[in-house]
Amino acid sequence: MPVPWLLLTLALGRSPGILTLERGVGIQSTAHCSAGLSCRLWDGEGLCLLGTGTVEPAPGPVLGPTRLQTELVLRCYEEETDCDLCLRMDIHLTVHGHWEEPEDKKELEGAANPEAGEASNVALQSHVLLSFQDHPSAGCFLLEVQVPASLVQSGLSAGSVMFDCFEAALGGEVQIWSYTQPRYQKELNLTQVMPAALPWVSPSANSNDRSLVLDITEGQHFGISLYWDQDWAPPELKWQKNLTGPQNFTLSHRVLVPCLCVQVWLLELDAKRTNHCPFQKDPHAHWNLWRAAQLQLLPPLGWRLVAPCPLFAEAVLCWRAPGGIPCQPLVPQLSWKNITVKELLRFPLLKGHPNLCIQVSNWEKLQLEGCLWAESLGPPKDDMLLVEKRGSQDNRSFCALEASGCTPLPSRTSTRAAHHGEQLLWDLQSGRCEQLWDDKLGALWACPMDKCLACPLGLADIHKRWVLVWLACLLTAATLLLLLLLKKNKVKEATRGRRALLLYSPDDAICERLVGVLASALCRLPLRVAVDLWSRRELSTQGPLAWFHSQRRQTLQEGGVVVLLFSPGAVALCSEWLQESASAPRAHTPNDAFAASLSCVLPDFLQGRAPGHYVGACFDQLLPVAAVPALFRSVPVYSLPVQLPDFLEALRGSDALRTGRRRERTEPVARALQHALDSCFPPLAGPGLDRG
Repeated sequence: MPVPWLLLTLALGRSPGILTLERGVGIQSTAHCSAGLSCRLWDGEGLCLLGTGTVEPAPGPVLGPTRLQTELVLRCYEEETDCDLCLRMDIHLTVHGHWEEPEDKKELEGAANPEAGEASNVALQSHVLLSFQDHPSAGCFLLEVQVPASLVQSGLSAGSVMFDCFEAALGGEVQIWSYTQPRYQKELNLTQVMPAALPWVSPSANSNDRSLVLDITEGQHFGISLYWDQDWAPPELKWQKNLTGPQNFTLSHRVLVPCLCVQVWLLELDAKRTNHCPFQKDPHAHWNLWRAAQLQLLPPLGWRLVAPCPLFAEAVLCWRAPGGIPCQPLVPQLSWKNITVKELLRFPLLKGHPNLCIQVSNWEKLQLEGCLWAESLGPPKDDMLLVEKRGSQDNRSFCALEASGCTPLPSRTSTRAAHHGEQLLWDLQSGRCEQLWDDKLGALWACPMDKCLACPLGLADIHKRWVLVWLACLLTAATLLLLLLLKKNKVKEATRGRRALLLYSPDDAICERLVGVLASALCRLPLRVAVDLWSRRELSTQGPLAWFHSQRRQTLQEGGVVVLLFSPGAVALCSEWLQESASAPRAHTPNDAFAASLSCVLPDFLQGRAPGHYVGACFDQLLPVAAVPALFRSVPVYSLPVQLPDFLEALRGSDALRTGRRRERTEPVARALQHALDSCFPPLAGPGLDRG
């Protein structure tokens, strides 16, 4: 049955012991030696019973165990769908004692190999017993180990042997002994406490999901939780429940991330908790992690990478010109920078620009790209980025960044920057370009291309191009005149897009950000969007009332539409104007700009002229449609993003698209709006977990 994520705030402890289980296939125990050693594994059944004698003196050097290390692994059968817990043992070996020097100087005998030859040429051999006691089962194994004479140095480590492995029961204790045979030294002993419950993961049949298998005794009561193990904060609990064993679950591939861990414990007093993080190397989990990662702007020039799990990546600023051209990394002027999740970073810039974006790469693969200023500064501009390089003795050179590379200015090539090279340099010298970055070795300048045609051309360029320019102008004028005579209104809307004026109440930063995202997204339809957020200078120069009056008149004269974006602050001010809530204090205090817009549009609603020229909208996270005053519901009011397709169709009016193209245009707007809503209002529930 489906088990939802529970977003709880339970602290799991800052540093839980993480159990990462390696998985092996097979039923036979094996032994592996470190470099320089040779070893063989024998069944030592019966020998361990003889290991109760006293310690004997060694006739020479002895290779014996000095340290034991254990590791829990899985031993799987039948293509890794049936696994048991297994105990792996590392035995560290050290040489003790020296070769004896016989008086006759004929032969040297090894302590464990009496028939050895000369000490300088013969390997030292030893037999090491490894005994396990796990009530009611037990195991005994004999390791035959040889070390070359070149490594025989008393008191120094000769290497290690890895024994793989001894199957042990859950919830018990395993007693381990190791010593030489014959016994030339005191035995080593170790007690290993086994976890009471074991979670392990295997692929689900015919899907990308994962099966979570809990190896727990039937009828045993236990607790299980899923959490994110994060470096910068305590573990974040995602789901928790008390169950009865055994249990199997199916984890949806959508919830897999590398830091997703499982914690299991028996419902007993002071029970030990087992933590297992099985997705650290899962490719699909890493793909999900990058899909969930986001770039977050921290005004004015700060930013950070946000993701559920730790990430190590590189980032660089890039320049994205309009027209679908790939974003160009600004290197070597601005080099790649190592970043981690939640780390506060700052742009090395003088100011922001809508064409400046961030590229984040991992192992030289582009994973994430975001243009953080597009929400506040509008869509990309038709600007050319000029790269200034400074040399010795105040020598300066310039090039224009294009898809083919950085074109030197001036240039005789056939690129767009080369054609306008003189104009761009003239713009730069006359102060029409905007400086984005400055350094002792160079600078970056954004020069508007829409002003280049008004700049003075060189005489040589005029002689070369005037014929083609005049012919192109005449042909364009004749074509436009013919089209205007045939379908004036339809062509005007198709080429320029319908005009839309957005009116809103700036209740808070969240409201302003949502309006900025919506306005930027509507520009892609295309629509000619006017919003006071992008016209602060004109608004301060003309005054709010004059600006809104002129924008409303121009919008209605051109057959456009006025969009009223309702929020709690907007509803409160409308109600006050309509004298519906004059006695109640306002919870929001919009600025004078929205009050001025109300004075322009309210007469249209009161006199019945609003239908056909106005539409309303509200973000469903901020305000329900029913809260909009009845007077303004005389025109359609849409809830966003639920009714986004109908809202966009109403904005386009008679130029509405067919169903296929309407879906194609709607999806980018919906994604941008949903991304902004998710960042402002994080969801209260995550993806699901299906229990099998």
